[in-house]
Amino acid sequence: MTLVDVHIQDRYPTRVDSGSGRAWIVRDEPAVRPGVQKGPASAAELTDHARDGFHIQRDLLSDQEVAGCLDELREMTNDPALRADERTIIEPGSDEVRSVFDAHLISDRIAHLIREPRILDRARQILGSEVYVHQSRVNFMPGFRGNGFYWHSDFETWHAEDGMADMSAVSLSIGLTENHAFNGGLMLMPGAHRTFVPCLGRTPDENYRSSLRAQKVGVPQEEDIAELAHRHGIEQFTGASGSALWFDCNSMHGSGNNITPYPRSNIFVVFNSVENALVEPFSARERRPGFVASRDFTPLRP
Repeated sequence: MTLVDVHIQDRYPTRVDSGSGRAWIVRDEPAVRPGVQKGPASAAELTDHARDGFHIQRDLLSDQEVAGCLDELREMTNDPALRADERTIIEPGSDEVRSVFDAHLISDRIAHLIREPRILDRARQILGSEVYVHQSRVNFMPGFRGNGFYWHSDFETWHAEDGMADMSAVSLSIGLTENHAFNGGLMLMPGAHRTFVPCLGRTPDENYRSSLRAQKVGVPQEEDIAELAHRHGIEQFTGASGSALWFDCNSMHGSGNNITPYPRSNIFVVFNSVENALVEPFSARERRPGFVASRDFTPLRP
């Protein structure tokens, strides 16, 4: 039994039984919403985002800003107290840090950065409203041992386990190292964000404890991934450090393992519309903790 508010319709049922209600759902929500007329994103970038579900922003951070962020992240990963904190996720089978959540609350530099108009106003422009931070983290993919992320839609998890009713969220990934085509860079299927793919299997209690290391529930079936790939193709985000990728919450994306000597690190921030505040989970018995899915819906201010 879930805890869904009886007044909220589940428009995207998922975590279903095999062969029961697993038909794809055509999305009728826009990826770029009206409501905010002015902002840093160009008309061409917004067109790309609406069509593909993502767009790339080159040179978002200067070399100096990248260096400052990397210095701060090294301090974070070397802090014994933070390494022992639940918000720090360790790679399966090693002592390498995979992710540190609540990045905008832990790091003053990141907190300041995401409030700058070049970032905050673009998020508002895409979502057509005021926004808050649903989730933030820094991701590390070390050389030789960095594990990838299997194909998935973030919205499927946020809907099922966090109670995000609508697709009114956008993610920002800022590369702090160069994203090559060979060091585990993010792959996306352009246009697949217009289709919601329900997933099989019930959500285990406290699923986040294992899914943040290796997701097993909430991933599409191989035949779904294959069909989406045949329809839409696959593109990969590459670019120099300081480049950024903005992508829709329902983008189908994933990354391979990094077996090269070149590490890949990024800042990841999810902006959700204040008009899309979380309700109770649609396909889970309990809420995930606040560092994974914030329930502070206060609009982010410059």
